[in-house]
Amino acid sequence: MSYQLDDLLYLMQRLRDPQNGCPWDLEQSYATIVPHTLEEAYEVADAIEQGDFDQLRGELGDLLFQVVYYAQLASEEERFSWNEVVDGITRKLVRRHPHVFPDGNLLTPPGTLTLAPEQIKQRWEQIKAEERAEKADRPEQLSLLDDVPAALPALSRAQKLQKRAASAGFDWPEVAPVIDKISEELDEVREALAAGQQQAVAEEMGDLLFCVVNLARHLGVDAENALRQGNAKFERRFRFIEDQLRVQGATVAERSLDELDALWDAAKQQGL
Repeated sequence: MSYQLDDLLYLMQRLRDPQNGCPWDLEQSYATIVPHTLEEAYEVADAIEQGDFDQLRGELGDLLFQVVYYAQLASEEERFSWNEVVDGITRKLVRRHPHVFPDGNLLTPPGTLTLAPEQIKQRWEQIKAEERAEKADRPEQLSLLDDVPAALPALSRAQKLQKRAASAGFDWPEVAPVIDKISEELDEVREALAAGQQQAVAEEMGDLLFCVVNLARHLGVDAENALRQGNAKFERRFRFIEDQLRVQGATVAERSLDELDALWDAAKQQGL
């Protein structure tokens, strides 16, 4: 027997049954589930980075369950149903892909209309602008940045803010000025340090990181993924150092920085 989506929806209803459901699940709310949702999304990303597709299958299931959970909570409060969630995203994607569904119909035969890549991009931006206008309570205060989620990881949000501003022409035309700006911001960090102004140091560090994200964007690099890979590299090399010292009956804290640097170089030579 292979379970289907309807079975998962039924399971969720059973877990939230007021009389016979799971006590833990009955205590949950939108807010308490959010941390689990974020964790599951990162576990999906981690499985992809590791190339572990058996793990990915399970992690995608965990992430899907989060969506089912929110829909169940909303259904109980008569806000919206699972079917409305599915209907909403399907309609949105049909609307956003007029080059695939030119008449706005999901069942439009493939190949009915062909658009050039630039036309597709232009239409995409137009549709996104229309959607932002529909969401705005006060259209006279519309901003290109309105729908960039505040809860995104800071690196990802910085990149999205910059990309959105760049779509309106607010951007450096090439990489060189971006690198110059990084040097300028680094100098300002040094000045704040020299002045002993901790608040200014924190502010200038934010500016420096924002500029580094801008460089990543200009180079076609996803800043969040790049830092995740950098974290993973650091972890591999540091664990190598710990393993080498463990064989020697020593710890990191017992070795000098020069000795640790030598082991770090050894890790690099091994391709870690």
